[in-house]
Amino acid sequence: MQIQTVFKAGNSNVVAIPSEFVNNYGYETGLQVMLNTYDQGETLMIKKVNTSKTNKKQSKSSQEFEKWLKNTLVEDAEILDGLA
Repeated sequence: MQIQTVFKAGNSNVVAIPSEFVNNYGYETGLQVMLNTYDQGETLMIKKVNTSKTNKKQSKSSQEFEKWLKNTLVEDAEILDGLA
């Protein structure tokens, strides 16, 4: 168990995640977590959000959109140049 201090960062209160938790459990910058409280606020639980399925879908959608956009820009280049 480690004791951490809550501190102010901008308009938020923050608790730093020690490097051993980052290294051992993957709590890295950008990770989405869910916060829950128990025991009338005495216990704070931080849980990783499973975004692997969502990221794959978004990634696939992004790839499809990028492919569509490139094709559209090539196919409609004359029209787009005229509009510009």
